[in-house]
Amino acid sequence: MPLRLHHIVIDAHDLPSLAQFWAEALGWPVLSAREREVVIGPKADAAVGLCYMPAGSTRKTVKNRVHLDLTTTADDRDSEIERLVGLGARRVDVGQTDQDSWDVLADPEGNEFCVVRPKTSLMD
Repeated sequence: MPLRLHHIVIDAHDLPSLAQFWAEALGWPVLSAREREVVIGPKADAAVGLCYMPAGSTRKTVKNRVHLDLTTTADDRDSEIERLVGLGARRVDVGQTDQDSWDVLADPEGNEFCVVRPKTSLMD
């Protein structure tokens, strides 16, 4: 059987809080909560979920090498960004310009993610 993606693992200092931020951001339930692992996903049998595991004692100091891109409808995009900020995200500058098709935010632990404009065609 070929390999398939199971979880995207995110190191966290406060697993329950960070998992709850992302559960609320994505509208997903917490599927499993243990001392050293919290999993969220769209449903228990979903192909992929997000898993939060202990980060250790060091704090994040550089830009992520991997990040999540989120999208919504064009009409909802600004309100969704403001909703995420209300949940605890903050806007960050990683060198993006006003011409870019994304806004960069960071979750409560500083992990960057983007809210991108929705695609209008397969060539966008």
